[in-house]
Amino acid sequence: MADFVGAVDQGTTSTRFMIFDHAGAEVARHQLEHEQILPRAGWVEHDPLEIWERTNTVIESTLTRTGLRARDLAALGVTNQRETAIVWDRRTGRPLHNAIVWQDTRTDAIADALEKDERGQTIRHKAGLPPATYFSAGKVQWILENVDGARELAEKGEALFGTPDTWVVWNLTGGPKGGRHVTDVTNASRTMLMDLTTLDWDEELLSFFGIPRAMLPRIHSSSDASAYGMARPARGGDGIPVTGVLGDQQAATVGQVCFAPGEAKNTYGTGNFLLLNTGNEPVRSTNGLLTTVAYRFGDAPAVYALEGSIAVTGSAVQWLRDQLGIISGAAEVETLAKQVEDTGGLYFVPAFSGLFAPYWRSDARGAIVGMSRYNTNAHLARATLEAICYQSKDVADAMTKDSGVALGVLKVDGGVTANATCMQLQADILGVPVSRPRVAETTALGAAYAAGLAVGFWSGTEELRANWAEDRRWEPTWSDEQRAEGYSGWRKAVERTLGWVDVG
Repeated sequence: MADFVGAVDQGTTSTRFMIFDHAGAEVARHQLEHEQILPRAGWVEHDPLEIWERTNTVIESTLTRTGLRARDLAALGVTNQRETAIVWDRRTGRPLHNAIVWQDTRTDAIADALEKDERGQTIRHKAGLPPATYFSAGKVQWILENVDGARELAEKGEALFGTPDTWVVWNLTGGPKGGRHVTDVTNASRTMLMDLTTLDWDEELLSFFGIPRAMLPRIHSSSDASAYGMARPARGGDGIPVTGVLGDQQAATVGQVCFAPGEAKNTYGTGNFLLLNTGNEPVRSTNGLLTTVAYRFGDAPAVYALEGSIAVTGSAVQWLRDQLGIISGAAEVETLAKQVEDTGGLYFVPAFSGLFAPYWRSDARGAIVGMSRYNTNAHLARATLEAICYQSKDVADAMTKDSGVALGVLKVDGGVTANATCMQLQADILGVPVSRPRVAETTALGAAYAAGLAVGFWSGTEELRANWAEDRRWEPTWSDEQRAEGYSGWRKAVERTLGWVDVG
């Protein structure tokens, strides 16, 4: 048997390819960023052709640098930014429009209209999601209504829709020459179009958005030996079986081996995503969380999760770098924040795209409050880190209310976890220990695990558990009074962001 498994991680800001060995250790990686296209306020787009070119390049570069060939990989997994919508021509492979990214808010009127009548409750019941700009269906509706010829192609079955996993797999497996038009249950559960109980596209939900079923990919398990086809990289000649597909946050849940009900992880990337495994039955949230599919392996029953999705966390640090210019690199935010002991009363709520969980307020916009002449860029840097942590507390508290289970420890992963100051703040603000694993890139690792399980590279989830090891743990140091006072100020700051723009 081949000695390695590969994983494509197609993220919001970059695409990477990673290779893992049987112990779940990283062997090699290559990563390339892609352009963030911002046509107007609230609009966020990507070029799908650039994403495909980056995907192909990172795979080929990693194989070349390691001297490995396709046959050295037992399987290939794909994980991706979820909810981002791509519509393309089946015959040519050309996108009909740029990808509309999950952060994009142009569909706020569509979401608001759904929320004002009974359709909103139907979507919540069937899909486990609130009507929101975050999810894919409204983005597809917008393309069909605003791109010349798009609806005509869709009605004829010549326009295909997919989230980035579908786009990548379709191209990897042949594109216009027989590419597989497929997705998995986790990505499908983020569209507002899939029924959580049947795990299939729902005709009533499709009718809400005017989306022809012929556009949609076939839904499969997250780990499947035959559903996704063969990737054929230029180097090495042989194909690599694509046997695992997971949305990025579900992939991180698998990478963090959260296989038992009650186990949770928080991923710190462009946004933050806290997922709690709830077992084989979907738990309906009454506190602003999402009900989603965590994973499905082969023919086993699907495993569900409660999720709290936060739009802007790591990207707030990018904003300090790219828009304000107070740091030249993301790592500098920690150095700057450590120059002060607190924020000097300053709070920063980065509601650039409205507020996601648990508020779901598309009318919110970012705000910096509590400023005085005493405050410096160091205070703003520290407030940015605190904003990441306070938003996670909002979600963790909602999760406790829904599940009845209080967090005992928070497993964390993602790029921001390299910031020890931020992780200490997270432990202080939550009041529970924070644990970072030895392999921090759990998103790619989870996709590799799903792919490897399908072909017997790993025997089962217990073998994956044995691979997990803690790298570092942060214990809370704040008093209960300090924690309560800080959170009270945060909630007051959030209130100042609401109702800033008119929706509908």
